[in-house]
Amino acid sequence: MCGIFGYIGPKEGGKTCLEGLKKLEYRGYDSAGIAGISQDQLVIVKEVGKISELEKEIQKKALHFSTAIAHTRWATHGKPSQANAHPHTDENETVAVVHNGIIENYESLKKSLISEGVKFKTETDSEVIPNLIAKFYEGNLLEAIQKVLPLLKGAFAIGVLHQNHPDQIIAVGHEAPLVIGISPGSMYLASDAHAIAVYTKEVVYLSQSEVAVLKKDKLEIYDSLLNPVDKKVEKLLIETSEISKGDFEHFTLKEIFEQPNSLRSALVSRFDKDHSTAIFDGLGIDSKELLKVEKILIVGCGTSWHAGLVASYFLEEVARIPTQVEIASELRYKNPVITPNTLVIAISQSGETADTIAAVKELRSRGAKVLGLTNVANSSLSRESDGVIFLRAGPEIGVCSTKAFSNQVICMALLTLSLARMRHMPKLEGQAFLEAIKALPDQVEEVLKLHPDIQKIAKKYAYKQNFFFVGRNAQFPAALEGALKLKEISYINAVGYPAGELKHGPIALIDENTPTVALTANRATYEKILSNLQEIKARSGPIIAISEEKNGDLSDKATDIVYIPKTLDPLAPLLSSVACQLFAYYIALERGCDIDQPRNLAKSVTVE
Repeated sequence: MCGIFGYIGPKEGGKTCLEGLKKLEYRGYDSAGIAGISQDQLVIVKEVGKISELEKEIQKKALHFSTAIAHTRWATHGKPSQANAHPHTDENETVAVVHNGIIENYESLKKSLISEGVKFKTETDSEVIPNLIAKFYEGNLLEAIQKVLPLLKGAFAIGVLHQNHPDQIIAVGHEAPLVIGISPGSMYLASDAHAIAVYTKEVVYLSQSEVAVLKKDKLEIYDSLLNPVDKKVEKLLIETSEISKGDFEHFTLKEIFEQPNSLRSALVSRFDKDHSTAIFDGLGIDSKELLKVEKILIVGCGTSWHAGLVASYFLEEVARIPTQVEIASELRYKNPVITPNTLVIAISQSGETADTIAAVKELRSRGAKVLGLTNVANSSLSRESDGVIFLRAGPEIGVCSTKAFSNQVICMALLTLSLARMRHMPKLEGQAFLEAIKALPDQVEEVLKLHPDIQKIAKKYAYKQNFFFVGRNAQFPAALEGALKLKEISYINAVGYPAGELKHGPIALIDENTPTVALTANRATYEKILSNLQEIKARSGPIIAISEEKNGDLSDKATDIVYIPKTLDPLAPLLSSVACQLFAYYIALERGCDIDQPRNLAKSVTVE
């Protein structure tokens, strides 16, 4: 979601911050702004819309900054507007703040400041921060910020620039991601390490109300009481070439086609062929603890929740462990029963999903052991979990998740194999399951080769306004994921359903203008879903079937058919999902949608 970028050093600060913001565009935003020191004055420029509009305004005013902080905003408090865009300032415009996260108690803070005569100019929660800093400022900016921090409730990351201190940026990270890049003579500040990777690979991550003072040739870090903190400088493992679209029209399409290699990366050194099992070096939870597991609770949001649902089918069917899957935003407000020997698996592509992190903290406070599944090292989830499995999907820039979902599923399949083999699964069965997992990257390549056929089908249905996605057994969560992809990037109303539930209400909506995407690649329920398709056909509903090769002739029931490779039932949702990704992409392309940055959406959802 919102993006922060800051720079101090010999380069032109405005241009550098604009470059940094452009690397954060994929997170989703509705406005952008920059604050910088120009001729000893604090100057603010903010625009609604794309970063290009901000860039034009800076060029028009011929502004040059020695030090600058910049921001892309995804609206939470207050509609998208120039006033509500960041950076925000105090009443007298001496201090500027960029802010990610939510100040949960901003209303009471705002009322208190108003009672003291402070006038507010925006609808945001963020504006209380610069006004509080100005209230406590008596010449020492660091001390003023230190007095403000205990007053703020919520998760937040902020960057601060003061007119009287043009030689420094102060940054605070509290339960929201913030990273500092260190380069000779320069310092960079960002909410995402990808934005810094092109400039330097030497970084420091802030957390737990740590305060950093950035000067062009010096970095100081303190805790919330201003005691010095010795932070480890870490090395980024991001290749900047990975963040290019290459020859693809969109990042989303590039990432769909990267899936065979991202899946192979997830498999490297993670299986033992001789013992027909999976292995995870540095997991953080030993095999004795895993052997004691009697129940698994999976938490996630959106696509990660869908991956957890897919995984629940093979965890129960293959590993024979009772598995419960919860949406993290709902679990936060339940009173979950955590029995002894419950393993919590928390899934988040970014590792920063606010609801998932909050759920993890609550579950750990109740004594649960937590295994995190994330794509990002040094993320909040990796720090909050007892053990971590990294997805190894590489950077995912498109807002809708594609390759991260596939890697979540294959990592969970490997974990299932490991849990099953240490319990009851005979070696031969383990070997068959492992071989099926290992075949998935090549099978995904076969699905991708179908893209011309899928594009033709997508063009045929691109202007329909309502879709059903249906499946049975493990194909049901794949139907949910397929519907989500179509909703996200084409803005079409799409609903995922268990195929057997259509007749319990939704079938009332079926007609010749409501296509159904039927995921039939599940042999255990194949005959049953054929009956459901017959019900749809009888009501003139067009059917797009995604089925396994040689699974049976669907030509008398389906209007269009996509045949995917054959695999084990629990693993088939991964292949079905790739076909659905292509279908959604080509419909969105036909409709002229903003595929990489869909409206109203953000890549990393760091607010509740």
